[in-house]
Amino acid sequence: MLHILDLSGQHVKSFPGHSASVLDISVDITGDFIATASIDGQVIVHSLSGAETPSFNLKRPVWTVALEPNFAKSSTRSLVSGGMAGNLILHEKGWLGYKETVLHSGEGPIWQARWRDNLIAWANDLGVKIYDTQSLSRITFIDRPADSPRADLFKCTLHWQDESTLLIGWADHIKVARIRARPRKTSSASNLPPLLVEITAVFQLDCMISGVVPHPLSQSPPASAGQLEDALKKANGNGSIRSTASKPPALTAFLVLAYTPPDTSLLTGNEATSDRAEQARKQAERPELRIISRAGEELAADALGITNYERWNCNDYVLVDVEAGSVKAAGPGSAEERYYIVLSPKDLVVVKPRDWRDHVAWLVERQRYEEALEEIERRKDEAAASGEKDAVGAAQIGQRYIEHLVGEGDFAKAARLCPKVCGQDTKRWEDWIFVFAQKHQLQAIIPYIPTESPTLGPLVYEIVLTHFLAHDRQALLQTIRTWPKGIYDIAAVIVAVQSELDRAPSSSSLKTTGPDTVILMECLAELYTLNRQPGKALPYFLRLRRPNVFDLIRENNLFTDVQDQALLLVEFDQELREKRKRDGEEVDTDPVGAITLLVDHIHSIPISRVVQQLQARPAYLYLYLDALFHKDPHLTSTYANIQVKLYAEYSPRRLIDFLRASNYYSLEEAYKVCDGRDLVPEMVFLLGRMGNNKKALNLIIERLGDVNRAIDFAKEQHDDDLWEDLLRYSETRPPFIRGLLENVGAEIDPIRLIRRIKNGLEIPGLKGALIKILHDFNLQVSLLEGCQTIMDGDCADLVFKLHKNQTSGFFLSAKTPCPICTKPISQPAHGLTLLFLCRHVVHAHCVDHGDELPHLPDPTLVGMGIGGQPGLSGKIAFTAILRAKIAQGCPVCYQRSEGERTR
Repeated sequence: MLHILDLSGQHVKSFPGHSASVLDISVDITGDFIATASIDGQVIVHSLSGAETPSFNLKRPVWTVALEPNFAKSSTRSLVSGGMAGNLILHEKGWLGYKETVLHSGEGPIWQARWRDNLIAWANDLGVKIYDTQSLSRITFIDRPADSPRADLFKCTLHWQDESTLLIGWADHIKVARIRARPRKTSSASNLPPLLVEITAVFQLDCMISGVVPHPLSQSPPASAGQLEDALKKANGNGSIRSTASKPPALTAFLVLAYTPPDTSLLTGNEATSDRAEQARKQAERPELRIISRAGEELAADALGITNYERWNCNDYVLVDVEAGSVKAAGPGSAEERYYIVLSPKDLVVVKPRDWRDHVAWLVERQRYEEALEEIERRKDEAAASGEKDAVGAAQIGQRYIEHLVGEGDFAKAARLCPKVCGQDTKRWEDWIFVFAQKHQLQAIIPYIPTESPTLGPLVYEIVLTHFLAHDRQALLQTIRTWPKGIYDIAAVIVAVQSELDRAPSSSSLKTTGPDTVILMECLAELYTLNRQPGKALPYFLRLRRPNVFDLIRENNLFTDVQDQALLLVEFDQELREKRKRDGEEVDTDPVGAITLLVDHIHSIPISRVVQQLQARPAYLYLYLDALFHKDPHLTSTYANIQVKLYAEYSPRRLIDFLRASNYYSLEEAYKVCDGRDLVPEMVFLLGRMGNNKKALNLIIERLGDVNRAIDFAKEQHDDDLWEDLLRYSETRPPFIRGLLENVGAEIDPIRLIRRIKNGLEIPGLKGALIKILHDFNLQVSLLEGCQTIMDGDCADLVFKLHKNQTSGFFLSAKTPCPICTKPISQPAHGLTLLFLCRHVVHAHCVDHGDELPHLPDPTLVGMGIGGQPGLSGKIAFTAILRAKIAQGCPVCYQRSEGERTR
């Protein structure tokens, strides 16, 4: 029975026909025709696509069959066969059917025949011969190796590597025969075959050869020789390496199916022994697949796991190569597309040369994970192009590598590997992070933990932050600043950090002395800011003396939050000013920024709360109340008495200005404060406000001795008795007399002062004072005369302008409206119209009591001497009567003067 399987082992088709074992199979290059040779003497050609099945009965067991390479397209459908009959027969299809031609006979059984192009090679007991179908001649004979064991026990293996290269494996020898054209230099050469054969290489192995095929090798660096050590291990998985090469392999090599005879008597020809132990059948060893270089060196070897291998002989195994490209109709196969088939009586093994994936698996098996990952990294583009998945994924290898490193205690290296292994797999990341945490090696993996692409669960990041909180608080601060917000529960971290800060020894004081305390407060400030709670972060920024505090308050409108932080704000701002002074920077004299902030936002920061906090620092309270007073004096009305004390303490020169500008302080309390600090000008002002002008004047005279101030004080009070006291006091004090003389004016008559001067009293500068009085008097007279002249000129100009305006004409029409009723002046037609010198024209009835005014005389009657005097005198008389009746004058001007709106 012939069974057709694909390379994956799936059954395709079966063909019956033989009654005994099949010894050889031949397939044409199309894969459509298959010829089989059997012990039953039958040779049958099967077609996968057609019904044609020619068969040949050779009467004797047939060991080999070979189809013409292009059998499917050939018109002769030729094939050769041979076996125990010792004849190599060529079967060719003709008009009347197949004809048989004996190509060779008489040298023993034909063990194997192979056909390539126009060359047929076959082997018998004597050696190997090659027949040229084109010249119809045998071109060479290659003899059997000397001292070779029996051919029926260790058969010859033939394989055409290409059209001109034949590989011969016989017993323990490999020969490479090269066919080339014979040179035609002499006339004797014309009788010779056109081709000749050269043996280019002969190798002797330490095993018997059950099969030999060429094995193409990729051009790879020596470092990949490890891949060749197990080049065929994929076939079974339980083989062992026998030997390796020490130098790089050639471009091509031989793949040999090696068989080690269990009984050496088979090799020596001493089978007929009387020793029963030697006569007993020995168990054979496992067959091996070996890669032999063209230099004769063994590159790799792998024992095959064949069922019942101990029972099989050398001739029970077959090795053939299959190009997957030809099977798939995809063109010529490459090294990666080449398959090898190993057949035994019970097994069929598909062997494929190892690729880089197999090399990776080999490295993983030997725990060389790093090299495996590097190989995958180099080959990932190739794998993506082929569309195939790795036999062992990079992630799985990485997982095993990390497990190996963790088991070895190399946590740093394991952590560095995690980004490449875990990639975007969040669960894998979290699992390894938890493993590192359980091993107390979290510090090793923290630098590699991703915060985005992928983003892990919040618990992972909180574990990291908790680790930093316990072991490295500086790293905790840096991590909080660099990690994106939202990847962990900020509120939970705040609780943990706050708990640590509460246990810190200096956390309750305003001064942050401990470095740990400073870092914890910085962490809290950053966390509250990230959590959009700048109000809670503000106290920590203040205690940490951050220069951006005031910008933070303004940008986030935190004025309500600083209600209870006024003292901290002012202290911090004052420290910044002092630091700038020490650094040589110019500092303005305006109120500090904190004071300005508090004053500008009194609606959000109540004055009473600020005053309460600043009472412990009177200097800051003075600055705050002073800034408030300059903004609006009424804002500090409640604290006026306190301000008096503060001005007296911190700015005595400005106290007098405050006393003059404010009306909310207690005069008695203010006087006590000034009296206690001996502030005479302020006491004088307060006594003046209290009405005790005499005592105030006495203080000026007795304590200050300032005549000008005394005079100014007397002028301010407008009290004649006070002037009398001043004159009386000055009678015996020449400096005061001189000062009074120099400052006489409307308040004091110079004659009154001069008369009080006693005879014989020496007054320094009296002459100059008198001259000044006279000069001032003359100047005053001159000024009065000049003013009178100016006034007279202005009056003349105004009178001329008035006369001009009253006597000049102006445009008036019948449609001109009355300013009082807005009706045209011409209505009614014969009504009385009044024209005033201010150029307002109104109806007579629009004037108050207008109904009582006389009517305009009729000109006709007047001309007859009835109802009035004719001419100008009559008009003047009528106008006088009207003027007497209209007491208020022009009604329009009157309404304007009263504030009424005219139309």
